[in-house]
Amino acid sequence: MRTIAQNISKKTAVILESTTYPGTTEELCLPILESAGKKLDEDFHLAFSPERIDPGNKIYGLKNTPKVVGGVTQESTKAAVDFYSQFVDTVVPAKGAKEAETAKLLENTYRHINIALVNEMSKFCHELNIDLWDVINAAKTKPFGFQAFYPGPGVGGHCIPIDPNYLSYQVRKSLGYPFRFVELAEEINNSMPRYVVDRVQAQLNNDQLALSGATVLILGVTYKPNIADQRESPATDVAKELVARGAVLQFHDPMVADWKVADASYERVGDLEAATANAEIVLLLQNHSSYDVEALAAKSKRFFDTRGASASASAERL
Repeated sequence: MRTIAQNISKKTAVILESTTYPGTTEELCLPILESAGKKLDEDFHLAFSPERIDPGNKIYGLKNTPKVVGGVTQESTKAAVDFYSQFVDTVVPAKGAKEAETAKLLENTYRHINIALVNEMSKFCHELNIDLWDVINAAKTKPFGFQAFYPGPGVGGHCIPIDPNYLSYQVRKSLGYPFRFVELAEEINNSMPRYVVDRVQAQLNNDQLALSGATVLILGVTYKPNIADQRESPATDVAKELVARGAVLQFHDPMVADWKVADASYERVGDLEAATANAEIVLLLQNHSSYDVEALAAKSKRFFDTRGASASASAERL
């Protein structure tokens, strides 16, 4: 912002897209821009527009994903709307910058909390011998009032594990009390990597085998299928817990050749079929489309599926 302030030309539109806590645009960015002697809506316009790109999505991209825009003033909102309207099909003006900032946080907090709900359900459904994947498939036949979310080994990427905490931070900072839904969701989702390793250990124990010394082959280490992005991937926390319990770690991911976990580096196994057959247990953490999950489950001695991708009786699902 300081660099921008020194290089503003007349009527420059400054638009923040980075997800952040409500008030950043107006309370942090605006004073920096004005400190260079520039005046809002005379020398520059200032707005917030949340980034909504979904990596790997083949249907929705920049052009056909509606763009929310909120200016610090109405004139700034109009300038930002005019800019985005040149290349985005639908531009949605919000009341102001704070509303646009909070809209992004609501989107990601909504997902964070609902993922936590099904993650917690996965634990007690396992104990109650209820197939949660079948429960979700049944529930999502309702054509209204329900959206399907799925359990997994944790949450990853640059949005879901991080963004809701901006909202929680602002609530604590400004109002002095916790945003309990977010903090509880974070606690539940952060517990999943350890829970996944507990389930792996239990599966081995059922066959009188120890996790310590056992070869565990992890399939998929990215936070999302069919992309190479590893940011905040729960696979890293799962791997750390496996290593801490003495497991011999191997991995395969069609998008990742080398994987770093803490201070250790791992190379992708060269022969997936051989590695699958030789591992004491195969752990599916990310279901890339190139994986033939049923074939891999059939070849493995034990197969633990955290993504509900296998219908095989030989595979154990989260």
